[in-house]
Parts: sequence; structure tokens; C-alpha cells
Amino acid sequence: MSSTAPPPQHAARPDGTPATTGSDLARFVVYSAIGIFMFFVPITIAGKSTIPLDHIVTWLRDVARPAMPWYALLVVLVGTVMPFVTGRWRTSPVRTAFAFLNILGLVVGVLLVLHKGPAWLLEKDMGPFLFNSLVIPVGLIVPIGAIFLALLVGYGLMEFIGVFMQPVMRPLWRTPGRSAIDAVASFVGSYSLALLITNRVYRDGRYTAREAAIIATGFSTVSASFMVIVAKALDIMDHWLFYFWVSLVVTFIVSAITTRIPPLSRVPDEYYPGSTPQPEERVTGSRFRRAWDEAREALHAAPSLGRNIYDNLVDGFRMAMAILPSILSIGLIGLALARFTPVFEWIGWIFRPFMMLVRLPEPALASTAAATGIAEMFLPATIVAGQTDLVLRMVTAIICVSAIIFFSAMVPTILATDIPVSIWQLVVIWFERVVLTILIATPICHLLL
Repeated sequence: MSSTAPPPQHAARPDGTPATTGSDLARFVVYSAIGIFMFFVPITIAGKSTIPLDHIVTWLRDVARPAMPWYALLVVLVGTVMPFVTGRWRTSPVRTAFAFLNILGLVVGVLLVLHKGPAWLLEKDMGPFLFNSLVIPVGLIVPIGAIFLALLVGYGLMEFIGVFMQPVMRPLWRTPGRSAIDAVASFVGSYSLALLITNRVYRDGRYTAREAAIIATGFSTVSASFMVIVAKALDIMDHWLFYFWVSLVVTFIVSAITTRIPPLSRVPDEYYPGSTPQPEERVTGSRFRRAWDEAREALHAAPSLGRNIYDNLVDGFRMAMAILPSILSIGLIGLALARFTPVFEWIGWIFRPFMMLVRLPEPALASTAAATGIAEMFLPATIVAGQTDLVLRMVTAIICVSAIIFFSAMVPTILATDIPVSIWQLVVIWFERVVLTILIATPICHLLL
């Protein structure tokens, strides 16, 4: 790890701001380019097209495949023990409940690694699905992604892009222009990485609590690679471009609406306690000049590369340790309720009037499918798969993306951050997003399909 000595002093320009040096420009261009490449530039390797970060995670998982379950179990173990060691489990009723749910997650993890336990737990769409499709990938991508996250958000790129995106982000979603990075990171990468970005920026004083909550619940959706899985399950790959772009548009329209209604509109517009507020100032004059000034100030305030990577890596492991036990406990409970009880059929009744209003085919089935999304984002697709009506399958596929909130991983991930959003608020936001998606997406699909 490199030295943590402060960066060298720079000569000031006549207006008092530090003068640009060759080192400034090199750090900004090189670090930002690496960050953009790792998160936002899909490349094809061995027939698979995805971002380089995902290729690294896949390669590591393949190379160390026998060790991966044990690595994930170790992270679950440490994540389960830490709240009791630090005493954090006593700080609130929610943390207490999650601490004991983590114990359940640890027990489930041990059983799955040892291939023991009841037959229903070992069925491939139950415990193994959670462990192999969520726990191991998230346990890898969050810490590894955190390394490159230091390059993406720590050396001026967010500030530079933010100045240009401010006229779009602020009026539509009431968030700073720099939040555009979060939105793109979700669609090309992972919601967990986007939440890692959001939490880090919030703790740095560059988002308020309300802005962080809007971004976490409105932009941190599933990735394009997951959308392919949904599209294949619902047999709509022939309409891939339609599905992708309509999902994108509907998701962000829904986000623009939910930012203006409770509970998001009532989240305190305050900065993280103890942070130095760094609000995004309104731009006057040359936008490019202002963008570079903002980027350069961030560069001068940035720690050394080694310290930045180390801090982000520690944050990544902390988040992974908080997420993985919850995926195995809360996620399993949600899947079990969907599989073995009529709970989601009952919940689905609240969506049926909206389904009937927009004349969505098979409203009873569609309502049940939409309700299961709160447990796991892929469940609606499994319920509607095989249906003949294209509009029904397309709207369900869009709901899988636009609903955003789900308990198998997203909710534990948000609760593992410092963003002040409670479980009941997340459930209300989920309900709002599903209803709005039904009302917006169905007419579009009726009209264009």
C-alpha cells in the first residue's frame, strides 16, 4: 500500500484555485479511463459479452471454484459474528432482528456447503439458487468492484460528469448530476456496486440522505445481464431492444414520480453525520471550465491511490459481510413463502384492480407474479413463463426490472449501508413502483406490441 502523505501543494491561479499540472491531468485521465473501462465497456471473452469486472469475477470463480463455497461461508461467518463482537446488534430493533436472522443464514450456509439438510432446501431453485447465483457472485463482485470503484469515484470523474448531467438529473429526479454514474453502474454492472458507490458518496458528504435514498431505491436496479436471463425465461428475446429500452424508460419515469411522493419525499435532506457537506453548486458560465475545476478540486483532496483502494476494499468487505448472511436467511424465507404458502396470492389482490384497469391479460396470475417480486426479482418471470400472451410476459419482465426492491438481496444490501431508509419504507416504495410500472408499461405494450 502506498504512502498516505498529503498530496503536494500546487501553485494558485489568479482566481485562487490551484493551477492544473501534468500530474493532475494524468491522474484524472488514467484513473478515470480504467474505472470507466472496468464498469462500463462490455467486451467479449470466450463468447460472453459483459463488463471487464464481471469477467474478472467469473475468471476468479472458475480458477478457485472448489474454494468458492468455503470463501463465501467464511464471509457469512464473519458477518454473523461481527454485530455481536461490536455490540451493533443492540443499537436498534431492526439490527437485533437481522443479527439473529444472520445466525439462521449461517446455519443454512453450512448445510448448503456440506450438502446436508431437508430435501426442499437442497432443491436447485431454493438453497443452491441463493448460494450459487447470489451469495458467491455478490461475495466476489462487491470487494473486487470496490478496488476499481476507488478509480471511478475518487479522482474527479463524478464531479466532471456531474456538471454536465446537472440540468437533467436535478429537475427530473432531484438528485445531483454526479448521480448519473450510479444509474449507469446499475444497468451495466450490479445494483450492489451501485449501492456501494452511493453509500461511499453519501458518507463523503456529496449526497444528502434524501438524495442517497432516491438513488438507492430508484436507480440501483438490476443489470442488463440479468435482463437477458429474464428475457430468455419469458421467451421475449425476439423483442430484446424493445424490452431493454422500455424497461429503462419506465424504470426512470417511475423513479421520477416516487421521488415526489412519500416516503422518499420525507427523508431528511441532511448530510451524513460528521461529514463535510459538498453540495453540487449550480453552474453559471462555461460548463466545461466548471466541470474541470470541480474535478481538479476532487483530485487535490483525494488520498493516495493505495489508501483509496484500501479504504474502498475494506468498505466492500464490510458490505459483503453484512449482505451475505441476510441473503441466506431473508432470501430463503421469501422463496419458501412463495413456494409453499398462498401468501403472495393474497398480497397479489392489492394489484388486481390496477391490472384490470389497464386490461392486462390474466390479471389474477399477473397479480400473484408481481407480488412475488418482493421476495426475489426473478420469481415473477418463473410464474408467468410459458404463457402465450406477449403483453403479459413483457409487462412482467419490465416489473422484474422496475420494481427494484426485493428481499433476497436488495433489501439486505440497502440496510447494510448508512442510508437512512427503513424496511417499512422500502416495502411502501416497492408497492408504489409496482403499481406505477403496471399503469405505465401496460399501455405502452398494448400500443406497440
